[in-house]
Amino acid sequence: MNGRQALIRRRPLASVLLLMALVMVVFAWQNRVALQAFPTIISAYTAKEYCSCRYVVGNPADFCAGYVKQWLPSTLIDDPTQKRVTSTGLGRSSSAVWKGLHQGCQLLP
Repeated sequence: MNGRQALIRRRPLASVLLLMALVMVVFAWQNRVALQAFPTIISAYTAKEYCSCRYVVGNPADFCAGYVKQWLPSTLIDDPTQKRVTSTGLGRSSSAVWKGLHQGCQLLP
């Protein structure tokens, strides 16, 4: 029996955890572009959906804040005079503004 087989027999749980960690590292590396975009998606989703709920559909602010609430923390800044919403989450910030009756809300670059 070689050294590797002996290690697996002596510490099966550690071997499985090491293999799982290796698989996760490979998966993260293959999906690194999508994983880098994820924080922006959270703030953009929150800003756009809140803007649509508030200014397109016309729901009250409290209802819309509950509607877009997520497991990940984010903050909302609602400017009713300009009908603009800014959301910050996971270190990224996104804004959406109401463009009009036919255009609805649009994310700002």
